[in-house]
Amino acid sequence: MTEENCVLSSRSGAVHTVTINRPESLNALNPDVLQSLLNEFQGIARDASVRVVVIRGSGPKAFVAGADIRSMSQLGPRAIADYVELGQRATRAIESCAVPVIAAVHGFALGGGLELALACDIIFCGRAAKLGQPEVNLGIIPGFGGTQRLIHRCGIGQARRLCYSGELISADEAHTLGIADKVVADEAFDEQLSQLAELIASKAPLAVQGAKRVINRSQDTALLSGLRLEVEEFLRLFATADREEGMDAFMQKRKPSFTGR
Repeated sequence: MTEENCVLSSRSGAVHTVTINRPESLNALNPDVLQSLLNEFQGIARDASVRVVVIRGSGPKAFVAGADIRSMSQLGPRAIADYVELGQRATRAIESCAVPVIAAVHGFALGGGLELALACDIIFCGRAAKLGQPEVNLGIIPGFGGTQRLIHRCGIGQARRLCYSGELISADEAHTLGIADKVVADEAFDEQLSQLAELIASKAPLAVQGAKRVINRSQDTALLSGLRLEVEEFLRLFATADREEGMDAFMQKRKPSFTGR
């Protein structure tokens, strides 16, 4: 059974907005959300009238606070492999969308949420946003492309720091590092987001799409190889005792005790 209305869509002229609609779980990415995102972007690919896509989260607290840890922790080897592969396909569909995609990040963009934003062309943040890759706290690594796309965004040194430490950073620090492309006051978020989307939509569409195509091709070979390695390492770590301890501790709201097993 699938979760209905977990992803909503709307249009304003040539701007197509995709909203992840699970505010009660801070828009956590479960398989239904990922499949719905994949379906949505497959539909967008067939609609020549779309010039810009905006992805945002429902509710005031989060863009996407990460993967759905409670459901993910129960998955067996085949199911977790399917889940990670689905996440990779969904983020790749966003990244390879012919038109620019803007991540509208307010509140938390953590783990899979930051990975979702990293697959977009432009990361547009409210000043109160918090971003990070905290997967090491669960005994795993990013599995939807975070290790690879962070390198392209902020360099290998900062990618190492964020993936090794799991620390959260502010929108302003994310902007300094090159992760966030624009940071605005929270009260001006919707207005300035709309202005940016409309500005891009007003430009020559074939030229904008051509620019995206050339920019993406400059990094595709290394990225695709790295994404495959990321999946393999994620699945290896998911089978460890530390992963089980990390996720149990997360759900029990206690500090994990890792043993290196």
